Amino acid sequence: KVLVQKLENAKKTGVLSLTGHKLEMIPQQILQITNLRTLDLSKNKLTSLERLSTMTTIKSLQCEDNQLAAGSLEPVAKLTSLHTLRVGGNPLGRPAPSITAPPQAPKQQKLKQQQRQADPIPKLLPKSLKTLSINRAFLSSVPPPLVSPKLTKLETLDLSSNQLAAVPVEISNLVQLRDLNLDDNVIVSLPDSIGSLTKLKTLSLRGNKISVQSTIFSATNPQPLPSSLFTGTPVIDLNLHGNPMTSTQLNEFEGFNAFLERRQKIKTKDLYGGALTNLEVCG
Repeated sequence: KVLVQKLENAKKTGVLSLTGHKLEMIPQQILQITNLRTLDLSKNKLTSLERLSTMTTIKSLQCEDNQLAAGSLEPVAKLTSLHTLRVGGNPLGRPAPSITAPPQAPKQQKLKQQQRQADPIPKLLPKSLKTLSINRAFLSSVPPPLVSPKLTKLETLDLSSNQLAAVPVEISNLVQLRDLNLDDNVIVSLPDSIGSLTKLKTLSLRGNKISVQSTIFSATNPQPLPSSLFTGTPVIDLNLHGNPMTSTQLNEFEGFNAFLERRQKIKTKDLYGGALTNLEVCG
């Protein structure tokens, strides 16, 4: 069988892809692969990752497009070598389908059930994480563990295609963050604390709700993108397309000139491989 062959090969390579196998459970045989570094379980029907909790050699885990609901990522917290986690396309922001515990059920069982429904993301994620993708996950707010000060190595965060209306001030905790994707949410503004991200190079906010009533900014009409974003971070790749705001309005933002000057210094053949040939930011 194809599955058996893949499992055998993985013992030699440390790499296993079981994408699109219609799996409802993680195969028990995976536990025999003691050197597993890369695991792709995307496009299956998984509702639990429980069997992975002892597999601390895993560095890259992809579980996109499964049926993982709130509470199902708890085993990930134990993967102490994990660098890359991609879990987009799962209903993490929705409560797990519950089978109501009978009245006589032990208190621990009831508590566990409540916790499973409460937390879309484990309270503690592996400190080793560098890349984290939780797009298309029905999140209506950014779970606190995603902006924990313990994620000191996180460089890439993708929260696109959720239902986020705000970015928490704690985003400043992600001191190594270089690439932040917030496309296709309902965000109306960013916190001033985003200016603390001194490594941030790429910020994408396409298809949000950032708008300007008047460019005469004040306490009652604050600038939706704070000047700290333009002056405090080294951001050079900024995408605001699909927001109800014009380039003319953006040019009136305090600090925006600093961003433009930074962009002008970068040639189209720079280390970003010509990705900046189009200097349009907003439209």
